Amino acid sequence: MISVKIHETADVQSESIGPGTKIWQSVVVLPGARIGADVNICAHCFVENDVVIGDRVTVKSGVYLWDGVRLDNDVFVGPNVTFTNDKFPRSKAYPDSFLLTHVEEGASVGGGAVLLPGVTIGRGAMVGAGAVVTKSVPPYAIVYGSPARITGYVETTTLAGAVKDVAIRTPEDSREGVVKVGVGGVTLHRLKSVQDMRGDLSVGEFPKDIPFEPKRYFLVFNVPSEKTRGEHAHYKCHQFLICVKGSCAVVADDGESRCEVLLDSPDKGIYLPPLTWGIQYKYSSDAVLLVFTSHLYDAEDYIRNYAEFVEIAQSKAQQ
Repeated sequence: MISVKIHETADVQSESIGPGTKIWQSVVVLPGARIGADVNICAHCFVENDVVIGDRVTVKSGVYLWDGVRLDNDVFVGPNVTFTNDKFPRSKAYPDSFLLTHVEEGASVGGGAVLLPGVTIGRGAMVGAGAVVTKSVPPYAIVYGSPARITGYVETTTLAGAVKDVAIRTPEDSREGVVKVGVGGVTLHRLKSVQDMRGDLSVGEFPKDIPFEPKRYFLVFNVPSEKTRGEHAHYKCHQFLICVKGSCAVVADDGESRCEVLLDSPDKGIYLPPLTWGIQYKYSSDAVLLVFTSHLYDAEDYIRNYAEFVEIAQSKAQQ
């Protein structure tokens, strides 16, 4: 069995440490901490009691993990990352319980980032160096800045396949202007467009061009450019999205692979079938997003937790 390697200058009081873990110079680990296998904790770190670290985690130098910090498997924490666990700290005044800060599987936090208490960094996400994270970060999102804002989604991950930047093709490139993007049943559509001196016109027919009979539509507009919308899937509802003015980016995810598409013309649309995780972001200041849906609004039809969505999607794929 691979033994734990603890440097002679480290003060390690916990007995809950997995095999193959290495703890380097001047690290302090309190008795209640739980540390997994093959973890690497670099010099001059501190691990408090109510801390749980998964397997194959890397914690670089100068990181203090306070009560309430949870690091899942394969997490990377860069040097001098600052975790916090109390929104209103006072000297010698302690809350009844500390807020949990959760970094999910495969996520990375860049050097010098600051994480406010109670946030969750979603699986596979990337927090840029020096970012100040004031709100939870969605799975696979790339964030940086102060306050941290979403600037993209990771291109590759061992957890959910590769993200593909898909450019929609013209009708001449694909029959009837429909392109499969390799993410479940998601398709991109080039709708009919006519231009003349009187103005431009784009038209689609149901269900010939848009593959379902709609029961409802809604418009999304006046969205601040840094905001992200969507971040959910549906059990039964089909959706078709058209950015009728301005532009916005749509991320479609089937639980195994993902694609990002820019909707920047009223004759472009994207079809999201049920059990597709959808995200919309990078809204231009004048963007107006039109969404057709196959069902009336039903709160019970929404899946809002990504981990739950992946489990449901994979179970469905195995049936």
